[in-house]
Amino acid sequence: MSSEYYSKLGVSKTASDDEIKKAYRKLALQYHPDRNKGDAQAEAKFKEISEAYAVLSDKEKRKQYDTFGESGFHQRYSTDDIFRGADFNSIFSEFGMGGGGFEHLFGGMFGGGGRRGGGGQPQRSTKGQDVEYALQIGFEEAYRGSQRQVDFQLSDGTRQSLRVKIPAGMKDGGKLRVAGKGVASPHGGEPGDLFVQVQVASHPLFTREGDDIYGNLQLKISEALLGASKEVQTLEGDKQVKVPAGVKAGTKIRLKGLGFPKVGKTHDKGDFYAIVEVTLPSSLDASQHEAVLRLQDVGL
Repeated sequence: MSSEYYSKLGVSKTASDDEIKKAYRKLALQYHPDRNKGDAQAEAKFKEISEAYAVLSDKEKRKQYDTFGESGFHQRYSTDDIFRGADFNSIFSEFGMGGGGFEHLFGGMFGGGGRRGGGGQPQRSTKGQDVEYALQIGFEEAYRGSQRQVDFQLSDGTRQSLRVKIPAGMKDGGKLRVAGKGVASPHGGEPGDLFVQVQVASHPLFTREGDDIYGNLQLKISEALLGASKEVQTLEGDKQVKVPAGVKAGTKIRLKGLGFPKVGKTHDKGDFYAIVEVTLPSSLDASQHEAVLRLQDVGL
């Protein structure tokens, strides 16, 4: 049931709420199990279009679906989440069917969020819908940690504004959970949660692998051959490193404990690796040319 929702309902991605409802109503009338007794294909089609309608009829879910795409949406929403709070009763009542076919087909898939039809039994409390918020932070901000103000609007129109703590060592793609800052429960349960999805910007000098940081260390030919003491830039300032004689391009020189902190463990850090690059001059003056000829003469 994870096919492309717009095409399942036969509408465009710019379809209005009314167009989506009309499209679903027409298809639901065609494929409803009460009108297709024993037809497994019709039942499967009914489930597909009902899932599509549950997402596209909800402003927040539709926004998340449009933002993150098919696979990204399903990584964030379970079947329970998709159907939670969905109201099919009004549509089915137009057919004189009530919600009975709906409840019979999906049962526990709704996690109590679907409305009961016909019986009038009280609905059990269910948690409100969770909300995703994308937040981009800087490379050094992820290294040191920070606090950020986030402002967003929920599907019910409620505006939220709060400060979120970014822990030192935050990884790109990591999530922060803020309990109770999602959508209010329609049935008196706990509100949903806010999940802040963190995107870490790249750095002009450094790259990150796990908790380790990599930067370049440029050497002249003479420094690579004879060895040298060099300064290398890190996120903790310039550090002195000893380069051994005869070092090869691509060699990694390790600076222990100068990588990213492990989240929740401020005294446990990754390492910094200075990757050796041997720079060649684009041209030689007369004395340099003579020096290279002498190197050639001695087999270097």
